[in-house]
Amino acid sequence: MTGKRVDRQNQILRDRLQTGFLGIIAFAILLFLLVQARFMLICLAIAIIIFSLTSDAISAIARQRVPNWLATALALLLIGVGLLWASATVVSQVNEVVTTAISYAEQMQAALPALLEWLGPEAQRTVDTAIRNINVTGWMQTAAGGASDVIAAAVLIFLFVGFMFAEKVWFPLKIESLLSNDAEAAARVSKIITSIMRRVNRYLVVKTLVSAATAGCVWLIFTTAGLPLAGAIALLTFALNFIPSVGSVIATIIAVVLAYVLTADLTTTLAVGAGCTAVQFVIGNVLDPMLLGQTLRLSSFGIILSLAFWAAVWGVPGMFLAVPIMVAVMIVCAHIPWLRPVAVLLSREGHPDDGLTDGEETESRV
Repeated sequence: MTGKRVDRQNQILRDRLQTGFLGIIAFAILLFLLVQARFMLICLAIAIIIFSLTSDAISAIARQRVPNWLATALALLLIGVGLLWASATVVSQVNEVVTTAISYAEQMQAALPALLEWLGPEAQRTVDTAIRNINVTGWMQTAAGGASDVIAAAVLIFLFVGFMFAEKVWFPLKIESLLSNDAEAAARVSKIITSIMRRVNRYLVVKTLVSAATAGCVWLIFTTAGLPLAGAIALLTFALNFIPSVGSVIATIIAVVLAYVLTADLTTTLAVGAGCTAVQFVIGNVLDPMLLGQTLRLSSFGIILSLAFWAAVWGVPGMFLAVPIMVAVMIVCAHIPWLRPVAVLLSREGHPDDGLTDGEETESRV
């Protein structure tokens, strides 16, 4: 009996080791695919988010006795116009930044070493050497290539969203078929998906409003100071504020450095820096928490890890998508017993939300 028990324990250990090795191999393959297909997957993730946001809007319009097909057509038209406008805005701002960078290149080479004068001559020489080694031509080519990628991404996102709307009516039937026609399980899965969409939508809507308010204030500060690139820095601030914790800090540093490069005046730079810091502090620590509340209930450390992981896999776009992906992962892991520890680690209080308690209770808590 003892020998059989030992053999059984050894077999269980071998099975667990085999499962672990297979899991590591599967994760490596998944990571490879995420990196190799990053452009398409990023566009798909953004398309899913846009589809989720517009689905709620279409449902609200449909309740006003507007035909569903008309509401969907209007939504697709607005999405297409919005994507084209966003692409054109990004391209125009990139062109403006490139043009201004060329005209201010010599001033930048003189201003930045002077800014670091208090660090000593060695630091000045290091900064001056680094600036002189900047390949402006290569940077311009990279910026132009990035602008063309934005247009291609906008087209691909629009196609993804269009086909999602075309397939929307069949989603419930597909979920039920995947679950062996189990209506109760299908309803449960649908409720989980709806919960994920609701939380991500609320987060994105609040973040959009907060980021727009921050960008507007930064634009006003730069315009009042008479500085060029006010639109570009406002657009950059708007985008960076979607990155939790570090985005606002990076945006403020860029604004301060840019102000000094453009003016070479320490007084103006300090005034711009103080204004941008005050805006980021007030909006980030008062308005943002007040509007967002406890909607996400994510671990701050988990958010930083998610930012680092998705930045390594997908670069800057991954940092924008890190929080929505983390919300979905936490809720899904809460329903899989062997993955529940992951959900516990990702949650703020150690009690992961499974997404099934949303509704009136969640809204009242928020």
